[in-house]
Amino acid sequence: MRLACCVLTRSALRLAMKMRWCVDEPVDVYASEKLAEDADAAEDIHWFARLSDVVKEIFSAYDALVFIMAAGIAVRMTAPHLKSKLTDPAILVFDERGKYGISLLSGHVGGGNALARSLCRAIGAEPVITTATDVNGCLAPDALSGPLGLRPWPKEHIRRINRAVLAGDAVCWRIDRTLPHGEWYRQKLLQAGQQAVLCGKEDMLKKPGPLDVLVLGRSDCHAIRNLPEDCLCMTPRRLIAGIGCRRGVPEALVMQALDKACRRIGVDCSFLDALASTSFKAQEEGLLAAGRSIGCPVLFYENEEMASAIRKYHLNESSFVKQTLGIGNVCEAAACCCTGKAGGRMALCKTKFEKVTVALIWEK
Repeated sequence: MRLACCVLTRSALRLAMKMRWCVDEPVDVYASEKLAEDADAAEDIHWFARLSDVVKEIFSAYDALVFIMAAGIAVRMTAPHLKSKLTDPAILVFDERGKYGISLLSGHVGGGNALARSLCRAIGAEPVITTATDVNGCLAPDALSGPLGLRPWPKEHIRRINRAVLAGDAVCWRIDRTLPHGEWYRQKLLQAGQQAVLCGKEDMLKKPGPLDVLVLGRSDCHAIRNLPEDCLCMTPRRLIAGIGCRRGVPEALVMQALDKACRRIGVDCSFLDALASTSFKAQEEGLLAAGRSIGCPVLFYENEEMASAIRKYHLNESSFVKQTLGIGNVCEAAACCCTGKAGGRMALCKTKFEKVTVALIWEK
């Protein structure tokens, strides 16, 4: 996940810098320009004049926004930009002494609850989780959607089925046996203590039952008529790999990098739906061969489009790469371009392997 941390005071800034160095996720720090005089010049900090302006600018650029300030300020700043629990970033609030970390919004699908626990472990804070299923020790289906790379549909049914789970009712996950990786989903769900079975698609479409979570292709979900209100569909999200590489890199090194990157998020290369890179690499045979081996398209983007993605998502740039290619970020920018208007959540930020860099994004 890509995190942005917003602060207004000196003590909050100190905590933000501690958080940056204590967690694996990249953390971009945004601080009031009133603190600039006291900051170390070597620290990479984005300064702002007005908090409302910077929140508007970065709200859709990051997977999670962490506010180290009063919860009321965070609520007022983010409220005008909220759209849907399926697409909004996770919103977390920490007090500036680092005693508590609150998962405020997008706790399940956006991964806010898991992130709050992770950040709190890193800095020694107490996580504050208020979602009813978590408080009562229940595992909500939508909380599993992020780790499994699934998209819940329709959104209106999430509350109904979570209410049933909270009441102690058993949910059955029914997985289309013809779906790629169907058995993988089943095994992961069983490991999570869920009831999960492989089923014939036609039976699932004809007779969706109450308290069923149906794992189907997106077009199949929309073909269901009279979907019960306490039945939820899950559809696989596209997984996109953005790639940067040295000139003349062989297919073996590209495949090795992709394999290691995918394994870091618990999947293998067969989950990849597209590879993306800069148009400067359009003739790299090793990259093209990797796409053929996996069986997915390799898409290339021009500098102008990638530069736009760098600005939109506030991606960090390498001065060396920028001097060489004209843009300072290839793998993350290309992956972001590939998600299009839908956008995505970063599953693996830019990671360096031998002669290859990889970023992975689940499309929203």
